[in-house]
Amino acid sequence: MKPHGFSVSQLLWRLGPGLITGAADDDPSGIGTYSQVGAQFGYGMLWTVVFSYPLMAVIQEISARIGRVTGAGIAGNIRRYYSKPILYTVVLLLLIANICNLGADIDAMGAVANLLAPGPHGLYVVVFGAISLLLQILVPYSKYVKYLKCLTVVLFAYVITAIVLKEPKLAALHATFLPSISFRREYFTALIAVLGTTISPYLFFWQASEEVEEVTTHSHQQALMKAPDQGPEQLQRIRFDTYFGMAVSNLVAYFVILTAAATLHAHGILDIQTAGQAAKALEPLAGKFAFVIFALGIIGTGLLAVPVLAGSAAYGLSEAFQWNASLQKKPKQAVGFYSTIAVATCIGLGLTFAHINPMKALVWSAVLNGIVAVPVMAMMMILTHNRKIMGEFTLPTYLRWVGWLATAVMLAASLGMFFT
Repeated sequence: MKPHGFSVSQLLWRLGPGLITGAADDDPSGIGTYSQVGAQFGYGMLWTVVFSYPLMAVIQEISARIGRVTGAGIAGNIRRYYSKPILYTVVLLLLIANICNLGADIDAMGAVANLLAPGPHGLYVVVFGAISLLLQILVPYSKYVKYLKCLTVVLFAYVITAIVLKEPKLAALHATFLPSISFRREYFTALIAVLGTTISPYLFFWQASEEVEEVTTHSHQQALMKAPDQGPEQLQRIRFDTYFGMAVSNLVAYFVILTAAATLHAHGILDIQTAGQAAKALEPLAGKFAFVIFALGIIGTGLLAVPVLAGSAAYGLSEAFQWNASLQKKPKQAVGFYSTIAVATCIGLGLTFAHINPMKALVWSAVLNGIVAVPVMAMMMILTHNRKIMGEFTLPTYLRWVGWLATAVMLAASLGMFFT
């Protein structure tokens, strides 16, 4: 049955915020986390990717609905309906977490580029940071989003790597659908890491704000509160876009864990600290081709994720202070917005030269993401219950139940971070 208002080809063409958000979730730091999980536990945590999919897909759909219905991003809605101390605390924590992630991702790209073409690590870091920054500043959103969509193709590098390896399929399938769950501290810590990597606040902020960008970029579209007749068509597009994007994200995460399990874990390499180490360790075990494909995937996902991290920070801060916030505007029309992107990227670059342990940066980023995610998700759920805010587009029952379940799971994961 063909979706109302769109053919399948039109739906594929109109994939946007959901696909890009899902792809950005598999950033180099995420690849490092998944590689470590696969190296340490083998196939034992493949089930987590299946478990987390409905939770992350629903919470991202809710984020997208907020942006499309209200015409404002997450921070903009918090500013409207919550106190300023809550707003400023959430945005500050988002900025800190995003900058830590930015630094780790840029550093990972530089390290991997150095493996492919030996040279000055610092030069690679500066080049990747500069490319990401200049593209956001100089290219309008309507064009830039097309480049980001094209970059999502690099994610399939991890699928290709796993196919090349010809890993034991039956063992992997058994671990996916009939998992052997452990209550050891190390296992629980890894579970928290996977959830924290999969469900992150910067993804909420980015997708909601990109829905707002879609409204402002296309003159025939409006926020659904102002044009409720557009609701069925747009909500259908959001659902397809988001669930497809998150499926791609989790599929890639699955294959990264699979690759690490079939090579690193199988050969007794149980401790991988970064995505670059994972790529380097693959070469003698899986061959030059698999190594190159895996490494190029890390660089490609970094180029996709860094703009999302910097952009979501800029959207959050700009909405908090009511600055113009749009990648479609020229820099002189949105000075605060673009200044935030530039400063966040430069500080992230600076962290790579400050000799800060990248794993410590990622740990602190994960802790901060956990702290920020729970209250933001709770606020989103409360906000989407309110008919004054959402009009006739309050959440259907299944989204409410799964949304609150995702919030409870993240609360448990956040508490677990402190205990482990």
